[in-house]
Amino acid sequence: MVSEYDVRRIALELPETSEKPSPLGSPSFRVKDKVFARIREDGDVLIAWCKDSNERRALVEAGPEKYFTTPHYDRQPHVLVRYKRLSQEELTDILRRSWRHRAPKKLLESVDMKPGTTS
Repeated sequence: MVSEYDVRRIALELPETSEKPSPLGSPSFRVKDKVFARIREDGDVLIAWCKDSNERRALVEAGPEKYFTTPHYDRQPHVLVRYKRLSQEELTDILRRSWRHRAPKKLLESVDMKPGTTS
């Protein structure tokens, strides 16, 4: 089981990432000032970006006990994550993918040249 500490640690290990409170006061993680993940106010759910609704649907279908959505997020490229139910590996994967969906192209190109970074 992972914790909010693990979310913060893994997110902040990603290149050019910073933490800033969201307008609602909960922690959000940004790449070049674009939010790629945010811990919701209730404290046990992470909002992560998906490539599209197909990626979100695949996550929810594969692990409904871990991934879900609500009507508020249905039209947005987000998935809600019960992060305490993830392994370290699963959390790292979802944060890396979310980061990649939001990172600027130039940054992606520079890290893709470095072995083992965020692929």
